[in-house]
Amino acid sequence: MQSKSTRGFTLIELMVTIAVVAILAAVALPAYTAYVQRARVPVALDALSAYLTRMEQRYQDVGNYANGANCAVAVPVAGDFTVTCALSNAGQGFTATATGNGPVAGYTYTINHQGTRATTAHPKGVPAANCWSARGKTCDT
Repeated sequence: MQSKSTRGFTLIELMVTIAVVAILAAVALPAYTAYVQRARVPVALDALSAYLTRMEQRYQDVGNYANGANCAVAVPVAGDFTVTCALSNAGQGFTATATGNGPVAGYTYTINHQGTRATTAHPKGVPAANCWSARGKTCDT
């Protein structure tokens, strides 16, 4: 008698493989998505820091942050974030805000004329302290 050589996979083996891949994808995809979102945040934080520096230079030159009713320095472009500036105390103070759009919707960061940094909105919650956080309730160092 000759033995018959079989090739390929059984249906059970194929289904087990598909189940393992599905479980791995269910765990990995949310982690990867969060990683990609966190990777987009530093662009906004760098833009806010640079904006603070430019506004401070303006204050040293002129004695206020205002140009009429608007902030004296044009707001920067920051990737998926929209940066805005609001004056306070008759042009003696300001607050710059970076608000996330698209893949980073729900993220909002601010910095004011005193250099106080704050995470005002984050999908995982905001930290109790004044700081910028890409991870949620914990401050980044």
